[in-house]
Parts: sequence; structure tokens; C-alpha cells
Amino acid sequence: MRIASVRWVMAGALAAALLPGAMAQQQPPQGASGQATQRPQGAPIPPDVDMRKADIYSAGTRMSGSVFVSKSAPAGQKLPTIIMAHGWGGVAALLRPEAVAFAQAGYLVLTFDYRGWGASDSRVILTKPAPANPPNHKFTAEVQEVREVVDPLDEADDWLAAINWVAGEPQCDASRIGLWGSSFSGGLVVWAAEHDHRVKAIHSQVGSLDSRALNGSLKDQELERKQATARARGELGYPAPLAVEIGQLRGAPIRERFLGYAPVEDVNKAPDCAMQFIIAEKEELFDNRLNGIKAFNDFNGPKKNLIVIPGITHYGIYTTSRQDALKLAITWFDTYLKP
Repeated sequence: MRIASVRWVMAGALAAALLPGAMAQQQPPQGASGQATQRPQGAPIPPDVDMRKADIYSAGTRMSGSVFVSKSAPAGQKLPTIIMAHGWGGVAALLRPEAVAFAQAGYLVLTFDYRGWGASDSRVILTKPAPANPPNHKFTAEVQEVREVVDPLDEADDWLAAINWVAGEPQCDASRIGLWGSSFSGGLVVWAAEHDHRVKAIHSQVGSLDSRALNGSLKDQELERKQATARARGELGYPAPLAVEIGQLRGAPIRERFLGYAPVEDVNKAPDCAMQFIIAEKEELFDNRLNGIKAFNDFNGPKKNLIVIPGITHYGIYTTSRQDALKLAITWFDTYLKP
């Protein structure tokens, strides 16, 4: 299916369970301090859905995951599978309404927190050099967490770890894996599809697919390379947790890691993946022409879709248009992940 452009007319009312707050990870934090608020617990699980916790290891660090499945799923039957993770500065607990809806639609669903976010463990660094020749390569050390910062390459690896983990689930049909991403994770799902061809469909909504512009001018980039050199030489540490450096987004970027991150440039590395891009007509955080529209236009695969939701800004996808976006995602995954 090749659709040049679709203008989506909103249905209107939203269910109470999907009202603002459940997607707060994408919205600016309340207050100017940027300090962490109480960890979201997620929406209640309805009686027809099972949820269980999972430990996923990315480069040796434990990530916290949750698996959702309908209680009516036939025993022993492998299911099409959807993996979900948040965008910039959020936690997986806030994705629960969508995860439940996908499970009720017949999917095995995995949500997860990136390393250093939510309920996941953090990557750690030594505060002092390791001892020489420790017995059995083990030693006791003081470490420092690298927590609640944004590193696109680390998070991209976390997506691959999540795919590898779910492929080992008895109920997962590893030939029918889909990825759901929004905002910053809307670019990460494209990157993951480019690097793991088990991914057969993605739904990317209001996705940021090229973060090179984050580094600004050539002068800015030179400064960031100097910071990268200082970090490599042990002269510069990592930002504090939940630092606010871009707008009011929680979590400072590791800027040098954004210099080459542009999944929009490599969409044709996943020619067999069905790609759906949902964009906000009045997107204010980045230029749609260089992100979702460019990805759609450049993708040569036969299964692609571009939908413009009229009248909304970036955060409208989580409020007035949230239910519409969910319906679009279910329709897309049903088309390409179900027999």
C-alpha cells in the first residue's frame, strides 16, 4: 500500500482513561526546577489483560520491562508482537493505556524503560581506577550512575536488546514484530528497523528522525567536540539527572552522541518494513519536512503511509488526538502483522 498523503479528520471525544497525564513524559515538566516527580505507577490493568514484569539486559545493564497479553489469547499460539518505549525524558508506565489496547487487539506487547530511566538500572562508571589484576576479574568499587540523560546511541542499543529479549518469549512470533514510537522514540523505531530486519512494521508518531540540528551551528558543533574530547580524557563528567537544557525537556543530551544520529537518512536499509508516519500539522519542535515527510518521501519500500493530523501541535498527539493515533496504529499493525 502506497499512500502519498492522507488528511485525517478527528473523531472528537476521547475516553476518560486516555485524557492528559498518561503521556506526560513528552510534555514539559511542571515547575522550573526540572526535578523528578513521584514515579508514575501507570493506569490500572483491566481484568481481560495479564501484565507481568520482565528483566531485559542491554550491554549488561538491567532494563525494566512489562509484558501485556490478553487472557483470551489461545494457549500455545504465537502472537504478533509490539514493542513500545517512551520518548525524551519519560517512563514506560505512562504507555500502559496503549499497551493494554494493543493486547486487547490480539498482540503480545512489551514496554520498557531505557537504561537510567524509570525502573531500569543505570549504566555506571568507576569513580577511581580499577585495581591491577584483580582475582577472578572481580573487585569492589565505588561507582557513579549515569542516570536520566539522553543518549540516542545508547537508547538505540536498548531497542535492539528489547527486540532480542522478546524474540525469546514463547508467545512471540518473531517473524511478526512491530515497533511503536512517539516523538524522540519515533526516530528510534526507524533506527531499530534499519538495524534488525525482524521488524516488519513501525508506527512513528510526531517523530524526530534527525537530531543533528540539535548541535546548531558549526561553532556549536566545535564546542561539543571539545566537550567530547574532555569527556574522553576524563576531564568532564556526565550531566546531573533530569537536568533541563533544551526547552523544558527533562534529561540533558549527551550532545556529541547526536552529531551523527539521523535515522531519516537510512530508511532504505529496511526495505521490507511497513512504515507509518503520523505528523502534527502545526509541529513546533522541529521541521516536519526534514523528519517524517522526508522519511516518507525517501523510503522506496512499497508499504508506507503518511498521515497529517490537522490543527494540532506536537503535544496534541497526547491529548485531543491520542485516541485517533491509537486507532491508526492498530489499523497499521493489523494490516502488516496479522495473517
